Amino acid sequence: MNKAKQIELTVKKLKQMLIVSSGGFSAFSAVSIYKGSEKYYENVLQPIVQKLDPELSHKLAVFVSKYQLIPQSKYKDPVDLSSGVWHLSFSNPVGVAAGFDKHAEAVVGLSRVGFGFVEIGSVTPLPQPGNPKPRVFRLPDNYAIINRYGFNSEGFDVVYDRLKTLRLNNYKGIIGVNLGKNKTSPAPIEDYIKGVQKFGHVADYLVINISSPNTPGLRDWQEKEQLRQLLSELVKTRDNLELSPRPLLLLKLAPDLTAQEVKDIVKVLEDKKCRVDGLVISNTTIERDDTLIGPHVQEVGGLSGQPLKQRSTEMISQIYKLTKGQIPIIGVGGVFTGQDAYEKIKAGASLVQLYTSFVYHGPPRIERIKKELHELLKADGFHSIQEAVGKEIS
Repeated sequence: MNKAKQIELTVKKLKQMLIVSSGGFSAFSAVSIYKGSEKYYENVLQPIVQKLDPELSHKLAVFVSKYQLIPQSKYKDPVDLSSGVWHLSFSNPVGVAAGFDKHAEAVVGLSRVGFGFVEIGSVTPLPQPGNPKPRVFRLPDNYAIINRYGFNSEGFDVVYDRLKTLRLNNYKGIIGVNLGKNKTSPAPIEDYIKGVQKFGHVADYLVINISSPNTPGLRDWQEKEQLRQLLSELVKTRDNLELSPRPLLLLKLAPDLTAQEVKDIVKVLEDKKCRVDGLVISNTTIERDDTLIGPHVQEVGGLSGQPLKQRSTEMISQIYKLTKGQIPIIGVGGVFTGQDAYEKIKAGASLVQLYTSFVYHGPPRIERIKKELHELLKADGFHSIQEAVGKEIS
């Protein structure tokens, strides 16, 4: 056999081996995803995804959720993870935070993988592209993300139509809509009023987001007099909706507020005209410290993930004390484990949300957090989430 023939046969064999091994890998991947294998996600899939551009991988994750390409979670939520907050019943207290499904494309898919509730947005009245790219940066050594999306939104009408279709198709899951304002809006209060009126009958709760660091001047609305003006109008608007039940109004706060600013906000909330139904604590932070590692540390934007964990938990505790536990809190920021969730619950959160841990670890992380949370509750003798809320507060 001549040399050319030998090379031809060798190449042919290599191609056959590649096809077989590719098929084997595909089959292995399909089985691993079907089973929700945490090891597969940690050691194979997530490292591949993390090599993609951060915004591209975000779009891919939404696409996968939108078309329900991840099998439904087989984990049955234990009874002790179910809870009643407001008039709503949650099968578990772990929700997906706003910022992941910005345009209400993946609500069903996110519910199927195990989230107890889904918050979409932020949504703005008119479509807007957000800030220029690049605008998302990973800090993998810190399990953190910096983003400056700037409320990129397809607008109220598009998002409303999707949610209306969901409800018409008898979707019963709990949905929150996070409301933002257009960047160049001359009348920010009107933007939020329109949001309350638009989404009131398709959402279980509405979040007034005045704490994103990526829209100029937005955080100024947390100042007590501006906040009083804003909340009084929104509470009145909500109360005038001819709906039963009316949607809950929640306020999302920044973690960078001073102790005095927090006290001022709580004082505003004591006014019946401004009394919201709940708080989301917290948004991303603009603070940076020397524990952060990597080339993107000084990128402008909001920092989320593990570096935010302690800050948000302390703020939950502070506000739970100031409000005497009378306003339910959704705790957000650095929830990677059941212990992280439990700490926020014991600090005063009735529910928790995650985003960054979902980005780094994928769907199996939801089940892990719920399992760990169940074991922690059992170890401390609690029979429900409600029993543990605020137990660290003396």
